[in-house]
Amino acid sequence: MTQSIGRQAQTTTGQVPGPRVSAETGAEAAAGPAVAAAAAAPPGDPSLVGLPTFMVGSIALALVDIGFAPITAAGAAIPLILTASSIGAFIACTWAARLGQSAVAGVYAIFGSFWLSYAVLVIGLSHNWFGIGLTGIARTLEIFLIAWVVVVGLLTLGSVRLPMAYTALFALVEAAFVFSLLGIIYRSTALTKTSGYLVFAFVAVGAYLYLSSMSTATGGRAFPLGRPIMR
Repeated sequence: MTQSIGRQAQTTTGQVPGPRVSAETGAEAAAGPAVAAAAAAPPGDPSLVGLPTFMVGSIALALVDIGFAPITAAGAAIPLILTASSIGAFIACTWAARLGQSAVAGVYAIFGSFWLSYAVLVIGLSHNWFGIGLTGIARTLEIFLIAWVVVVGLLTLGSVRLPMAYTALFALVEAAFVFSLLGIIYRSTALTKTSGYLVFAFVAVGAYLYLSSMSTATGGRAFPLGRPIMR
C-alpha cells in the first residue's frame, strides 16, 4: 500500500514524498530560532540595581557633608543608606554571584558592607549602643574610616585591569574617605565639605556608568569607558 501511495503522489505532484516528521521534531525545528535567540541574549547586568541604589545613598551623604542639613541632623542620610543603598548593593551582589561574576559580586559586597556598617555606626553612636561615650566618638570614627580607606584603596589598585571609568570611580571614593578622615582628625568643616564634593564627583561617574548599562540593556551601545591602566 505504501508503494501505491508513493506512485500516486509521484504521478500527481511529480515528487516522491519525503520521510515523515514527527510532531515533536517539528516543534523543535520551529522553536530553533527562538532557542538560538535566547542563547544569544546577553546575561543580566547587576549594575542596573547596584549603581542607582549606590548613587541615592551617596547623594544623601554628600548633602550632609557639605552642610545642606543642619549639624543636629547628621543622621539625615541614614534612612536611604540603611534601606536603598545597603539592600540594593546586596541584591546586586547576589545577582552577580549567580551569574558567576566574581569581581562584580565582590565590589557590591564591599559597598553593601560599607553602607550597612556606616548606618549601624551612626545609629549606634547616636543611641550609645556601644558604650563609647562622647570622648571616644572621634576616635571611633577615625578607626572606621581608616579601615575603609585601606579596603577601598586595595579595591582601587585591584581595578587597574578594568576600564578606566571604574578605576576613577573607586579612586574618587578613596579620596572622599581620606578627606572625611582628615576632617575628623583636624576637626575641619572645610575638609569635610571637600569630602562631600568628592562624593558628588563619584556620583557623576556612577551616573555615567548607569546610563551606559541602561543603553546596553535597552538595545543600544555601551558608552566609552576608557582603556584599562594595565592589561
